[in-house]
Amino acid sequence: MDYTTLNNGLKTPLLGTLLACTAHIAAAEPLQIQDQGSFSVGGRIVTAPGRFDPIAHGAYRPGSQESAGQTLHGDHAYVFYQVPVNARRLPLVMWHGYGQSGQTWETTPDGREGFQTLFLRRRYPVYLIDQPRRGRAAKSTASGQLAAAPDEQLWFGIFRLGIWPTLYDGVQFSPEPAALEQFFRQSVPDTAAIDLEANIAATTAPFARIGPGILVTHSHSGGMGWASAMRSENIRAIISFEPGSNFPFPEAELPTPVPHIGGLAQGIAVPDADFAALTRIPILIYYGDNIPAAPTPENPGQDQWRALLAIARQWAATVNRHGGDVTLVHLPDIGLHGNTHFPMSDLNNREVADHMARFLKTKGLSD
Repeated sequence: MDYTTLNNGLKTPLLGTLLACTAHIAAAEPLQIQDQGSFSVGGRIVTAPGRFDPIAHGAYRPGSQESAGQTLHGDHAYVFYQVPVNARRLPLVMWHGYGQSGQTWETTPDGREGFQTLFLRRRYPVYLIDQPRRGRAAKSTASGQLAAAPDEQLWFGIFRLGIWPTLYDGVQFSPEPAALEQFFRQSVPDTAAIDLEANIAATTAPFARIGPGILVTHSHSGGMGWASAMRSENIRAIISFEPGSNFPFPEAELPTPVPHIGGLAQGIAVPDADFAALTRIPILIYYGDNIPAAPTPENPGQDQWRALLAIARQWAATVNRHGGDVTLVHLPDIGLHGNTHFPMSDLNNREVADHMARFLKTKGLSD
């Protein structure tokens, strides 16, 4: 398939995808929502020195830098939520990965129901986060610069769809050009540098507002998710899809970094008391397919995930050795093959959702 001809108007593959989506929507059972809404949470306020004069400074003048006495609210998270009829007790709070937004969990790139809807149908309240300086939480208290950098083919490889422009054999990503078009368009930039402390503070805050719940992370948010659970007793479990950073180990048990073609996969040392918080909740980790067992310098997109999976396995063993409850699932090992870095939107996302739902039930988190 030639992915360089995506901007070619409404050709047959795209029309077929749209018709299939329409048929799916028409055939789906009605979804009953009891409540829905959105809110901003967390964040910072910056106040400029001086006194604001509503007369002298009250008119908008293009290019004016006058800010005396005025405020800037930023670095908050945006949260959209839906609560189904006859909802279960614990909501799912879903946090996206690097370069993404809450759209990660919505409609899949090829037009099917994503995890947002699949778990609403399972009667879970669902909260979708856009982290600070991203998506609908774009307002930042720090200045930034948005670079219009062509880099989508790089992420095609890192996200393990294939080796550009060819999809991996048997990959669970739609071969329709329209799906890749949608996938590339769901990526969003950071409006300023990523601030881990702002992200953790703002995405812990929803649990202070809504109470106990289950945190669902993806990729880059995985590392911040561990830190969030170390701060909030309202996080009663974590489901993490392909976490890629900041695995926390007790200070005396930090493992040797695992090298890969792009650098090192390594954990971070945390105080024993913080680490202990992660031993008190059920944790489920998923990794998809096309992750090699041995170094593959000819494919850096795969090789970094080999190293990250190795660190994840060491971390799971360490938590469990301290009395924790971590289950690490490599999807090919349970018969789910071809998954990319986005199992929540791959073609077999219903099967992945079924597995996750069974885990929640087994751990007493589905009442």
